[in-house]
Amino acid sequence: MPKHIIAWLPGDGVGVEVLEAAKLCLEALDFRAEYRDGEIGWKYWCSEGNALPDRTLKLLKETECALFGAITSKPKQEADAELDPQLRGKGFSYFSPIVRLRQELNLHTNLRPCKAYPGNPLNYKEGIDLVIFRENTEGLYSGIEFHPVPRQVFDALCMNKNTKKFEQFGLENLAMSTRLMSRQGCASIIRQGFAYARKYGRKSVTICDKPNVLRETGGLMIRTAREIHQKEYLDIPMWETNIDAQCMWLVKNPFDYDVIVAENMFGDILSDLAAQLVGGLGFASAGNIGDHYAVFEPTHGSAPKYTGMYKVNPIAAILAARLMLDWLGELEKAQRLEAACARVIKEGRVRTYDMGGSGSTIEMAKAIAGYCK
Repeated sequence: MPKHIIAWLPGDGVGVEVLEAAKLCLEALDFRAEYRDGEIGWKYWCSEGNALPDRTLKLLKETECALFGAITSKPKQEADAELDPQLRGKGFSYFSPIVRLRQELNLHTNLRPCKAYPGNPLNYKEGIDLVIFRENTEGLYSGIEFHPVPRQVFDALCMNKNTKKFEQFGLENLAMSTRLMSRQGCASIIRQGFAYARKYGRKSVTICDKPNVLRETGGLMIRTAREIHQKEYLDIPMWETNIDAQCMWLVKNPFDYDVIVAENMFGDILSDLAAQLVGGLGFASAGNIGDHYAVFEPTHGSAPKYTGMYKVNPIAAILAARLMLDWLGELEKAQRLEAACARVIKEGRVRTYDMGGSGSTIEMAKAIAGYCK
């Protein structure tokens, strides 16, 4: 009998291939699970006008967590052009299924470890080991966007002295995205970062935003962080940085940072930058974690030009499986899987194209699986 019930969401392009690789490693660990296939991705947008069908959401609610591959996402005009002609003009609008998953299931915490495994030829510097906590449901990615701007919103803008200048353009010529943040959302991600630092003996927590310009939303994040730090985590040093300077300092002094906490978009930017410091997106895994459910994923895209070639690096997906095991309480298996990844990377006998080798997705997975047994 399976011990766990996992939603299996390969998605688009190479997502199918990297999850196939991850499953080889999970099987080598004798991880007992029932995998239930879920439909998600670009082809469901094109054929149904919904990249995350309701049946998939229902499936997720019948499982413990999900392992997700990759999705294709395109700008509005391209998305509209690829929609089934019979569905055009009926009010369908593309929305990222992974963003919707985060919101529908309240997966408020995005956990992104960034670790330079010894021997990786792509490491910026050996020994980098930091973790980014990204708020996952609010901020500029919360989906509050308008084009054209509705009349009520336009009239409100024209009443504000700082935005009245936009009245001259007319509402039909304006596009608007709103950065909406709550004290509760800020407090949640801040506490997650501090709790992780305390649990794993991390040396500091850095709160990254832009309160000198984004005075209200950034100010809310920083004020909330200071309050929580003073009342609950005074034993852990807290630093405050601005997003632009943080990007520079992360490249200049990566060893100065341990746990970094940021809102949605800034956390996304920092995560990709930090991923490149440890080898690129082929090594970047993430957990989208809520109170009762979680979705784990490699953070790379669907790489359409490589689809079917079994060329891409599966380590990000395999490390996503490692995060899943950890969340499920399968700690020994999680440790074995990470150790197997680290050993294969250090040996360097199998390397995918991004690492300067010719190994395939499955060859890399088999090498890692061989050390999992």
